[in-house]
Amino acid sequence: MTSDGSKPLPDRDALAESSFAIYASPLVTEAIGQVSALRDDADAEKLHKLRIALRRLRTLLWAYRPILDEKFDNEQRALFKFMANAAGNTRDWDILIKLVEKDSDQALLDAFRRSRNETAEKSAETLSNAHLDKTLRNAVSEANRELNTSPTRTPLRKFAQKRIKTAQQQLKKRMRHASKAGSSDYNSYHDVRKAGKKVRYLIEFFEPLLGKKQRNGLKGLKRLQKHFGALNDAVASRDLLDANRSSLPADVDATSVFRALKKEQQRQIKAASKLLG
Repeated sequence: MTSDGSKPLPDRDALAESSFAIYASPLVTEAIGQVSALRDDADAEKLHKLRIALRRLRTLLWAYRPILDEKFDNEQRALFKFMANAAGNTRDWDILIKLVEKDSDQALLDAFRRSRNETAEKSAETLSNAHLDKTLRNAVSEANRELNTSPTRTPLRKFAQKRIKTAQQQLKKRMRHASKAGSSDYNSYHDVRKAGKKVRYLIEFFEPLLGKKQRNGLKGLKRLQKHFGALNDAVASRDLLDANRSSLPADVDATSVFRALKKEQQRQIKAASKLLG
């Protein structure tokens, strides 16, 4: 998307190599803006928007992987993942608190909020020390230089349709695997969620270049992401609570919270399994 939220409209002869910045630059601007805003307040929504912008950049790099240097692509996507995780650590606490508010006493919620605020400070410090504005601009500049000096010239429309088809095939493969693996194998469900998110982001990037059949899959992907995302929230919250159990006050009992999260996970995995076909 462009900075005003509209979709880029490349001309019929647009090339993938020269179009990278059209898609990357608005995401870089969004990420830098959210980091700047976080200096004043580690707001959950700002962290979420930063995380999404970085995930979209990773997806864009995946799309361009066939015409980018593999080492460069791996390095940049690992960097974006690290920064997205730094932004996500605070949001993980926010999700946990929201899920268990009804099943927690005030002392437990206060302990969670203290941990959340400590994590927010660490996240803000990590992102600040990463000099994200310079890091992202340099990454896009380097990718542009590599793409524009490449002897290869790839029609953007053909490139976009082919990469989305590849991502869709990966999603179908992971859905089949998850269906066969059963609900006890959460990792296979997590793989479906990530694959679905990738397809959705790619369709949103390249929508004006796609045929009706590829565009029509977006609604189903949003539904899949909603249900598999809710499942991930429940699992991630259980893992977060388990990892931090020893740091809770000695007089606080988290048993009811673990029970509530387990129940929520079972409910969400049942809902998600229905989408596997």
